[in-house]
Amino acid sequence: MLSDSEAEELLSFLSPDTRPDVKGHTTGYILGLSGHRDGCRFLRSKPDLLVALFALTSDPSIAIVKDCYHIFINLSADETLHQVLVADVNVLPVLLKRLLDPEYLFSDQICTILSNLTRLIKTCKTVFKVLQEEVGLAQVVDIFCTEGYNKKAKLHYLSPLLSNLTQLPEARSYMMDKDRCVIQRLFPFTQYQASVVRRGGVIGTLRNCCFDHAHHEWLLSDAVDVLPFLLLPLAGPEELTEEENEGLPVDLQYLPEDKKREDDPDIRKMLLETLLLLTATRAGRDTLTDKKVYPIMREFHRWEKDVQVTAACEKLVQVLIGDEPEQGMENLMEVDIPEDVEGKLKEADAKEQQELEKIIQEEEEEEEEERRKKKKKKSDAEEADKGQESGLIR
Repeated sequence: MLSDSEAEELLSFLSPDTRPDVKGHTTGYILGLSGHRDGCRFLRSKPDLLVALFALTSDPSIAIVKDCYHIFINLSADETLHQVLVADVNVLPVLLKRLLDPEYLFSDQICTILSNLTRLIKTCKTVFKVLQEEVGLAQVVDIFCTEGYNKKAKLHYLSPLLSNLTQLPEARSYMMDKDRCVIQRLFPFTQYQASVVRRGGVIGTLRNCCFDHAHHEWLLSDAVDVLPFLLLPLAGPEELTEEENEGLPVDLQYLPEDKKREDDPDIRKMLLETLLLLTATRAGRDTLTDKKVYPIMREFHRWEKDVQVTAACEKLVQVLIGDEPEQGMENLMEVDIPEDVEGKLKEADAKEQQELEKIIQEEEEEEEEERRKKKKKKSDAEEADKGQESGLIR
């Protein structure tokens, strides 16, 4: 790693007055340094270097600005640098101001940095505080929901940013304020085919919001009606009975033969987890039962091949078809679980996870064996072809 004197020399090359080619070589070198853990940890100890680099995100050279943003993407991916970036370098006010600019060329990089910085609760709280002071969450949602807001950036990574922010109760409260109509604006993006990042972030946001069980009845009410947006990505083209179709939300009735389910297994799992959260209350369970969620899950379970997603589906189905909890335990999120029972539940979860991992390992081994056989078969065929060409096989 660099000595202190070498770091000082690097810093001298990052002056705005330095020749562009020298600055470019320097930012390129630091970009390589930021690509691995030791390099990030070294840069963490050099806040002056980071301040100079951040200043160069205003450089006239697009290539230098691009290098600097990629450096900060790498640094923000390392959680040990979060406090340095938000406190010592003070990146947040500048990044948020630039995000508002519909002409700014590097808004996608800004979204990625902000998304990285909000992964940890501690830094997430700082980002949310500055965001509310400088911009406001409503404006971020507005930018996110306005397709084409920035012609030079896609802004897909605003989606995981919103998901990370809704780890915080205050962000969830804002999103579900009944007078603002914020969360409803996100619903159409649960099936946004142009970006898996945008879909996943929105569904992660909805899942986080569903941890607040006090809002379940409102979310499932006709005024908001979140259920069709959670179910539709999980529904397929299978024919249901007339009775089952008529009980479903209108958007899920008599789906066409070419209806496809969500491609990404992680997103399918998040959708199921969100539905499971909505069954925590008696009102939620009644609504999901009345809206015929079970037939959709039944067909989904037959179709699903991923073991972890299947396990999530089975948990939901058990709640949907199981007996109602006894009086006083209707809200599953408020039930006090005795320590011995909690221990047994944790053991059961651990055992289930081990079984899932074993199944996954076996599937991977089978796939590897299949690949090995195909490779050997191909190799044997190539050897036979070579033999024919050399006249050894007649």
